Amino acid sequence: MQQTYTNPIYDYVRSDDQDAEARQHHPVIIVGAGPCGLAAGIDLALQGTPSVIIDDNNTVSVGSRAICFSKRTLEVMDRYGCADRMVKKGITWKRGKVFFQNELTYDFDLLPETDHKLPAFINLQQYYFEEYLVDRIADMEGVDLRWENKVIEIDNQETVTHITVATPEGNYTISCDYLLVADGANSNIRTQLGLESKGQVFQDRFLIADVVMKANFPTERWFWFDPPFHRNQSALLHRQADNVWRIDLQLGWDADPEEEKKEHNIRPRLEAMLGKDVEFDLEWASVYTFQCRKMDNFVHGRVIFMGDAAHQVSPFGARGANGGIQSVENLAWKLSRILRNEALPSLLQTYNTERQEGATENITNSTRATDFITPKNRISRIFRDETLRLAKKNPFARTLVNSGRLSTPCIYQSSPLNTSDDAHFQGKLTVGAAAHDAPAQINGHDDWLLKQLGNCFVAMINVDLIDQPSLQLELQALKEINDLRILLVSSQLEPTDLNETYNERCHWVFDTKGLIVERYDLQPGNAYLFRPDQIISARWKHFTAAAINKAKKKALGFTLESAA
Repeated sequence: MQQTYTNPIYDYVRSDDQDAEARQHHPVIIVGAGPCGLAAGIDLALQGTPSVIIDDNNTVSVGSRAICFSKRTLEVMDRYGCADRMVKKGITWKRGKVFFQNELTYDFDLLPETDHKLPAFINLQQYYFEEYLVDRIADMEGVDLRWENKVIEIDNQETVTHITVATPEGNYTISCDYLLVADGANSNIRTQLGLESKGQVFQDRFLIADVVMKANFPTERWFWFDPPFHRNQSALLHRQADNVWRIDLQLGWDADPEEEKKEHNIRPRLEAMLGKDVEFDLEWASVYTFQCRKMDNFVHGRVIFMGDAAHQVSPFGARGANGGIQSVENLAWKLSRILRNEALPSLLQTYNTERQEGATENITNSTRATDFITPKNRISRIFRDETLRLAKKNPFARTLVNSGRLSTPCIYQSSPLNTSDDAHFQGKLTVGAAAHDAPAQINGHDDWLLKQLGNCFVAMINVDLIDQPSLQLELQALKEINDLRILLVSSQLEPTDLNETYNERCHWVFDTKGLIVERYDLQPGNAYLFRPDQIISARWKHFTAAAINKAKKKALGFTLESAA
């Protein structure tokens, strides 16, 4: 098989902990240097919390694995300082086509709006994604990434967790305030603690093949139901970086996995799909049976589970890695503030509350997609096929077609950290939703709104037409609130009109195209409060500094104790 990528080999380096006379303690230890483990180390470091990442391997993932990274994931990566490199290498796409047999049923556009910094999706092999995160960590302080370190024993106590780590030079033991577990779907840590991830195994098999070829197919997601080249089954085609194309072919439950992943059996299937005159090389292939499952609780004392170790979905909808990154950004800011004594330990339970909601949403969508793609009986098959025929001319039927509902950020509508709206706002956004980007001038320079959100709490206020003396009083009170950045949004005023100076806490945002006002329904006097993970925590038609401070305290979980 041709290889377009050579895995980097990272050196084992003896740590200071191995030579210390006494057992060393760390605020956070992360097990697993996959997408979620690496992301967690970066996110924590950006918020001032050091961590140790332990991985028993010495390289990034082998095989492309996850390839579809959503706009929300890219927005998080932009906050980490990695997105530009990922987008440059990856294949940008937003359109998709759905085929039934030999005809196009319909196509779709995932981001019809203009004026967004980042695309709807990129396709980028997981090994590149991980490599870029490793490189980012190398440029940061506060993340100690240790290769060829394997956790062989864990002691989860009430106030501390001890782990024993095996290395090429022997074992050592360290402790931490919190242990984050991101060691994959078959988590060794989960097994050691006697915990389960429960759910459904789907009785079907799929061939996944990465093919190197120069082809004229557009950079779109193409999905076929019952195509002429693979009758009674489904097929999926995606382009990745380096002229690598991802092909998924449904095989059926009776397929022999070992036989089906042999190249001499794969090639005839691909030739039937691509045409015998198309030259290609097979780079990587696997046959898989997927599962939709999750743990009942992601938080077990001082041990917290993330990513596939906590929840697992089928690949349809690109909800695995993207959902995992949403879990990381949800957890990191909460853990940092608990460790800084700016929040109570009870805040940690809201990671479980909110991400259980996210995992359930992902599993529900993944399960429905799988049921539609692989009908379990004759009646289900008839319903599916008739739905596909209707969808060709009837838009209402397209909402019933399910080739994978593509990943979107979970909206934490019922979160106990939310402050209810004081009045009705227009538009799609709501409290509990992730922020939307828009172009703007920030302190006189062209930039993007999301660059000002994240890592701390942010108050965004439309200062147009506000009575100046009262505004100045409220702004002065806002500046007394810790861990709060202030964005003054205007499409009319100059900064001098408010006697404001730019500093680390207060920024002037000129709404150059009016899209901040439009996307947030941000009228004069309105205000928003964003959490450090860029989630909308509260909003007001008429704000006061006291109301914003109260909502911030609620977002930090200080009302949870009184409600218990």
